Amino acid sequence: MDDPLIQLEEDYKCINIFNFNWRLGIDKLSIGPILLTGFITTLATLSAWPVTRNSRLFYLLMLVMYSGQIGLFSSRDLLLFFIMWELELIPVYLLLSMWGGKKRLYSATKFILYTAGGSIFLLIGVLGMGLYGSNEPTLDFERLSNQSYPVALEIILYFGFFIAYAVKSPIIPLHTWLPDTHGEAHYSTCMLLAGILLKMGAYGLIRINMELLPHAHSIFSPWLMIVGTIQIIYAASTSLGQRNLKKRIANSSVSHMGFIIIGISSITEIGLNGAILQILSHGFIGAALFFLSGTTCDRIRLVYLDEMGGISLPMPKIFTMFSSFSMASLALPGMSGFIAELVIFFGIITSQKYFLMSKILITFIMAIGMILTPIYLLSMSRQMFYGYKLFNVLNSFLGDSGPRELFVSICLFLPVIGIGIYPDCVFSLSVDKIEGILSNYFHR
Repeated sequence: MDDPLIQLEEDYKCINIFNFNWRLGIDKLSIGPILLTGFITTLATLSAWPVTRNSRLFYLLMLVMYSGQIGLFSSRDLLLFFIMWELELIPVYLLLSMWGGKKRLYSATKFILYTAGGSIFLLIGVLGMGLYGSNEPTLDFERLSNQSYPVALEIILYFGFFIAYAVKSPIIPLHTWLPDTHGEAHYSTCMLLAGILLKMGAYGLIRINMELLPHAHSIFSPWLMIVGTIQIIYAASTSLGQRNLKKRIANSSVSHMGFIIIGISSITEIGLNGAILQILSHGFIGAALFFLSGTTCDRIRLVYLDEMGGISLPMPKIFTMFSSFSMASLALPGMSGFIAELVIFFGIITSQKYFLMSKILITFIMAIGMILTPIYLLSMSRQMFYGYKLFNVLNSFLGDSGPRELFVSICLFLPVIGIGIYPDCVFSLSVDKIEGILSNYFHR
């Protein structure tokens, strides 16, 4: 079935033996992540201005990372999707191992082992889907959307893809690489990881598993719902116990990804729209929190929360910006996080796939997770900014944020407020495509 929503498309023959094309296109599902990628990468490049050691190589790796992300979101060929998925690993490994903290080699090795191991399952799924049912391998998304599979094979393919996404997103229990990576990476790299890299798994879950494997997704969706609810509670609980500032924010990212999983598993137009909105919302908020935490840690030369205190007095601008994004992360009304989580709630309640009691239970557990979120975020703010522990030391030789930090923070804050006030600017992009995806579930 031809997709009438393709806005731009390029198609070049690369390998004739098995019908591999360099096929790129932008539709109403991919345009949001693509715009997010360009926006976050531009600001992350600006935020990396203090990097002086091998700066040319640093920016080159950031551009390679940007190319892989744009290529993945615009891929219209399954093998090209895998190639772009793998292209992401090289620059992240080098950025982490060369410009990271004291344990950068350990974190880089852990990252590459987890993600490369997950990519093996992605490759198996790509080959299985492309080689099945035809003498000529088919890798084009448009042709694969009309391909049908035996239920057992579809479940196997779905599970293989899902493992790769579970590592990248990440989904519990394959998430343990993320806190270590964020804890050691430079904050500009953390902006790209939290703002874009984690969203690649959620995008693949919608683009491939939900769109091309609808029968298996319908079977797996109750389990995804359970995994999402557990992830919200577990990651929020473990975040509260983290002493490292960036690791606490990393665990909060894992918790917020649980809402995306729940929205995708609801199989409703409202829930899926909420998941896409949460992808964009958390991209802005997560990137901003890592940027501000990184600049703060660079100033005070500390990363552990129990050693901080009193930063609000010498750094009122950083305090104001950090508090604003913390409020956005805990879903304060009027900001994008509130709208995204509210729409996901409505998606669960209106879902016809689940019984009333199960919907009530899931909603109740999600509400507990939303209560835990302000606990660890406000606790983090209290430990960082209040008291007088560092005031006398910091006030003597450190200044507040400069024009660069203010510019980056304001650029990230404007879409958070804009989406919170007028979310239809995002819904209008994806609503037609989502209706087309869900038609496979309602008319099969």
